[in-house]
Amino acid sequence: MRIAVLIKQVPGSESPLNIDSSNKALDESQVAYIINESDNYAIEEALQICDNNENGEVVIISMGPQRVQKVIREALAKGAHRAIHIVTDSNESTDPLTTASVLADAIKNEKFDIVFSGLQSDDLGFGQTGVILGEMLEMSTATLAMSTELSDGKIKVKRELESGYFQWITMTLPASISVQSGCNTPRYPSLKGIMGAKKKEISEVKFDGANSSQEIKRLYAPSNSKETVMIEGSTDEIVKKLVDVLKNEIKIA
Repeated sequence: MRIAVLIKQVPGSESPLNIDSSNKALDESQVAYIINESDNYAIEEALQICDNNENGEVVIISMGPQRVQKVIREALAKGAHRAIHIVTDSNESTDPLTTASVLADAIKNEKFDIVFSGLQSDDLGFGQTGVILGEMLEMSTATLAMSTELSDGKIKVKRELESGYFQWITMTLPASISVQSGCNTPRYPSLKGIMGAKKKEISEVKFDGANSSQEIKRLYAPSNSKETVMIEGSTDEIVKKLVDVLKNEIKIA
């Protein structure tokens, strides 16, 4: 059983997000980067399957600048066997289609049985890369996975739907599955794992951003403004003005 896990390095929730002088990227000197939250659950789901299958292999796939190797090593310390790093420039901008295309080219010869990814990234939140990648590699696809079960060459996936409902679906392998945060309990790297991760293989693939279909023109922080409007008059006049504001300014149907 050969399993790939897509992970992404994102700014930590408590990290300052200051914009650099170009107004197109963050000032990385002040940003503390971590593994995307839902990707931790994707790693754990892959490791649990591997633990229960002989000759299993978990391969970490990540795309980004050299700083990404920090989170790759963390994933390797948890128990993943090796990694593929698609190396980009520091502030390379990519859309989900471009990212999935690059990932597909990098791993198409690996012949993975399963590709796990987090449901969406905490920074941009597109939530599309795993689905597009699965389509490009002609895999079965599922999102919002809360648990998985392997049986007879197929994988059964429990999906989280709206209003507290769940759906069980059975798919053929190979499959690309995006997992929901909270679907398991991610393990911590052990001291032995941390030491062993230093010796594990990280293959590097150079990214060519020439075909990217997305470009960031400008980053900016939204301006804060506060304006108080006093509505005066008789009760009927106040109600009429309130209705007009709700319908025409706030756009409440």
